Amino acid sequence: MEDSTLNSNNARTIYLETFGCQMNELDSELVQDQLLALGYMFHGDRASADVVLFNTCSVREQAENKVLSRIGELGVEKKDGREVVVGMLGCLPEREGKKLLSAYPQLDFICGPSELDHLPTMLHNAVAGERLSASDRSALQGNRSRRSAALSAADDNLELLDLARAFNPDHRRSSDKSAYVRITRGCNKFCTYCVVPNTRGAEVHRPPDAIIEECRQLVQTGAVEITLLGQTVNHYRYTHDLALNSEGKEVPQIGPGLTAFRKPLDVSHRITTFANLLQRIHDEVPNVQRLRFVTSYPKDFGNDILEVMRDCPRICNYLHVPAQSGSNRILKLMNRGYTIEEYLEFIERARKIIPEVEIAGDIIVGFPTETEEDYEATCELIRKVRFKNNFVFHYSPRPGTVAIDRFEDDVPREDKRRWLNSILALGSEISGEVHKQYEGTTVDVFVERLSPKMIKNNGVKLMWESGKVQLSGRTGGDLICVFDVDSEEIANDLIGTVVEVEVTNSAPLLLLGALVHNLVER
Repeated sequence: MEDSTLNSNNARTIYLETFGCQMNELDSELVQDQLLALGYMFHGDRASADVVLFNTCSVREQAENKVLSRIGELGVEKKDGREVVVGMLGCLPEREGKKLLSAYPQLDFICGPSELDHLPTMLHNAVAGERLSASDRSALQGNRSRRSAALSAADDNLELLDLARAFNPDHRRSSDKSAYVRITRGCNKFCTYCVVPNTRGAEVHRPPDAIIEECRQLVQTGAVEITLLGQTVNHYRYTHDLALNSEGKEVPQIGPGLTAFRKPLDVSHRITTFANLLQRIHDEVPNVQRLRFVTSYPKDFGNDILEVMRDCPRICNYLHVPAQSGSNRILKLMNRGYTIEEYLEFIERARKIIPEVEIAGDIIVGFPTETEEDYEATCELIRKVRFKNNFVFHYSPRPGTVAIDRFEDDVPREDKRRWLNSILALGSEISGEVHKQYEGTTVDVFVERLSPKMIKNNGVKLMWESGKVQLSGRTGGDLICVFDVDSEEIANDLIGTVVEVEVTNSAPLLLLGALVHNLVER
């Protein structure tokens, strides 16, 4: 008997827009895979879609404002007679809760990031025209008990909490050569500016065997590059319970919590660290050509991770390690848990163990009470570290954070803007110097797509050189590299492969080069 849900959804089209971090991007990918399996179709035209879904972010004010603006526009369209189902997913509904349904009656349902397994039912009810209560139209873990609920779910079944690729790995699009794999969810750091602990809960970790199996399945469906995700990915630590017999030897396991013996005499523990996990993925999934991870927390970053990166050639020599500020006073107010001296010591160790490592970070300017002296300390940090790039943001108070209640937002907007622009200019200067050092060298590039120069202006091709097609990809150190090939046919054949490129020129945030040869067959 066929699923009636599938039959009723065959003609339904969905527009899905994602805001925020890679975690949200992965959630959207999983949502899309799940709904495709149920007969929905996805396309890129919001104006004509039957269903509009927004996967939201609460970390940045600008992303939140964009979502709410789009929701407002859809409210007007609904009043004018448009029949469209509107749903909001992710961190914003988790933070704001059911009051969103009152403030924006055009919303048909809301769903938090840890409750996405409820989405098909909620969407089906909305498509069927069932107007339910606010409780039935919301799937939220609940801010009040996020920490205990997340830890409890982890104890019961982290695969359900995380969704992982539980929807169905077979539905993954084989044309996607790069994939995300979540290894942790949540965060325990409680930085005062950050809402993540309240929207994604306490830090919990997936079993390593499940992660490795997911990587293996992704490779079998065509993935060449895998990026491991976590709010503090280097804190990954999974404890295995091992039953020991009277001789102290491990008892064979026959299932979760079960052993081959009815009453094991002792229980010990074996721990998989992040370094162990990286090593296992590298060794046990040899067809992964590129293995990356984001985002790392600078404190407690052991040499064991750096040494595995150095010794495993398919692990990328790239670290995204946010500093956030160059001022110890501001770092303390942010509750970052480290000093600038500790951050610089980590950078020194990383570059000693992996001389070719490239480092990126995040910077927040205009945190409450920040002064010119604090700002200058951040500039000095950027000069010392010589980041390949920084993602720079000005501070804005976010509901659900400690800072919004503890500190007055007392830095003038003009100072925030001036500092941000100045740091961007400094970062661009240093980035240009970092990229220039690659001129005359040959780099391995994972080819991602046609260069943006090739696809802008409504598809009009703007050639880098007449008669050429330009491709864009990334080096192992996450530097963007563009190069020319002779035809679209060659370009399409190279996308999703690793190639050698000789770097002939550079600019801030960009390497330009010439193709040497293809390293990995498609």
